[in-house]
Amino acid sequence: MADSFSIGGTEIGLGKRVQLELPVARLYTDSQMSVSVDVIRAKKPGPTIFVSAAIHGDELNGIEIIRRLLISKSLKLSKGTLIAVPVVNVYGMLNQSRYMPDRRDLNRCFPGSPQGSLAGRLAHLFLTEVASKCDYGIDLHTGAINRGNLPQIRANLKDEETLSLAHAFGVPVLLNSDLRDGSLRQSASENGTKILLYEAGEALRFDELSIRIGLRGIFNVMSKLGMVRRRAGSKKKTLPFVANNSAWVRATASGMVLDKKQLGDHVEKGDALAQICSPTGSFIEILEAPKAGIIIGKQNIPLVQEGDAMFHVANFESPDEVATNIDMMNEDMAEKVEQDALEDQLING
Repeated sequence: MADSFSIGGTEIGLGKRVQLELPVARLYTDSQMSVSVDVIRAKKPGPTIFVSAAIHGDELNGIEIIRRLLISKSLKLSKGTLIAVPVVNVYGMLNQSRYMPDRRDLNRCFPGSPQGSLAGRLAHLFLTEVASKCDYGIDLHTGAINRGNLPQIRANLKDEETLSLAHAFGVPVLLNSDLRDGSLRQSASENGTKILLYEAGEALRFDELSIRIGLRGIFNVMSKLGMVRRRAGSKKKTLPFVANNSAWVRATASGMVLDKKQLGDHVEKGDALAQICSPTGSFIEILEAPKAGIIIGKQNIPLVQEGDAMFHVANFESPDEVATNIDMMNEDMAEKVEQDALEDQLING
């Protein structure tokens, strides 16, 4: 990396920490809307990584993860550059909405265009001013409204370096995920940027364990890249499992839902996932698992329409081993995040 580089026309040298605003567009009121970006550079050159959140404006966990990252006294870069963007879709966050004001999904509008739709212009700005300047990226997401996700990493796991970073992040499940047209991952990969997508929790909700796992995962990845020094952790290590495919199980009827399975559960083909019941008691429909696997996402609201996606099941060669591993890793993570919380209290007084 060169001694200096530019974001939004601002030159940032080695050893500098800068917060800047990238103008997007003006509101009806003639107020300027902009995206806040923090750039932290070590005194020594090295890898450049971005961490972004709220590409979908209602996915709040990632915003809190980045806030804690930026105020952490453990954030001392030994080399390289960190670019942190807590809120990409500022419009969506203000409206507590997944979408942009033009009703477009920002994560389907990359690479965008400076003369395109509002979503396309924001996508182009983020890609050219942030993602294209980075070797690596961590994009933070949650499930949709009323849907929760087990902490997981989605990435192109066929790439050896990406797989190595995904393992380093430290979650129970890795999902080999194909690139989607118009997504940030697709456009960034075309520029040679390797990206991990962290999924955990639910939209419009904070999940403390998911937040702490995400924060720890970012430090783990930067440590793997030699950007920060982390003290040795527990000797107890359990490697995450890789799923090469997954599918949503959809409701076979409309009604009220009584869950029989939860996030992280191992299910066999034919297992009852939930009961769908009529409010009047006229019927009970059993929703069954079509294949063996692990539940990595589920609907949380106890009301469903026929055809709604209810359970996201990832398929593994040995799902029973994965379920055991998830329990072990979750216990290990709970211990680690409690230790982190204690250390934060001691450091911050």
